[in-house]
Amino acid sequence: MSKVIFVGEKETFVVRVLMKKIIEAGLESSFVQTIAPMIESELTDKCLIVFYIDDDTKLDDDVIRLVEERMRVESGGVFIIGEPAHISSIKRKVSEEFIYKEFTRPVNNEEFVKAAKEYLDNETREQLKKRILIIDDDPNYLSIVRKWLKDIYKISVANSGLQGIKYLGKNKVDLILLDYEMPVTDGPQVLEMLRSDEDTKSIPVIFLTGKSDKNSVMSVVGLRPEGYFLKTIEREELIQKLEEFFAKKK
Repeated sequence: MSKVIFVGEKETFVVRVLMKKIIEAGLESSFVQTIAPMIESELTDKCLIVFYIDDDTKLDDDVIRLVEERMRVESGGVFIIGEPAHISSIKRKVSEEFIYKEFTRPVNNEEFVKAAKEYLDNETREQLKKRILIIDDDPNYLSIVRKWLKDIYKISVANSGLQGIKYLGKNKVDLILLDYEMPVTDGPQVLEMLRSDEDTKSIPVIFLTGKSDKNSVMSVVGLRPEGYFLKTIEREELIQKLEEFFAKKK
């Protein structure tokens, strides 16, 4: 079931009222303090994180890192509730791309519940899309490709081969776009690990490479992935090639 997780210093009367309204709307709800391990223990596949901010609220780096990583991987966002000054202070810490909606107090309960349901309904529709995991150590490239594809596919990202392997231990995807050249664990090593694991050996992999010379291309093809894309590929061509790939898989 879809879940709304309220995060704050204390479970105030306002939070309890909103939680009750959320439950009456047929959703699950819980409150957790601003402690990273406690927040992580509440996360589910379909959840909305709501920061309830007041004068006592403190978001440390671990909390910010946890939430931003979750949003980056799941292509989601958080809600923020607070006074304008509180919201501004949080926006200086949390990247705006991960802030989905803001509510100033006093909160309109009906408007909040409607927005929460719309967000989670959209998450349900996202689950019906083909799932692509992009593994690349370049955050700028990850951000660009994610923006290109997020309206068409369910996009998750990982900034290293090991992070991608860890993600696949808990999640299923329909395709992996894998950077060929990465530090520590490069694309070929990641592909080898994927192919040696029973749970991941059949996941299609397409390499991403910045090199177009013949020797580099032959090295990529020799590893027998489903294919490769040059990183210079334009948005329209990438979308077309992905459509063609999934059409062949039907």
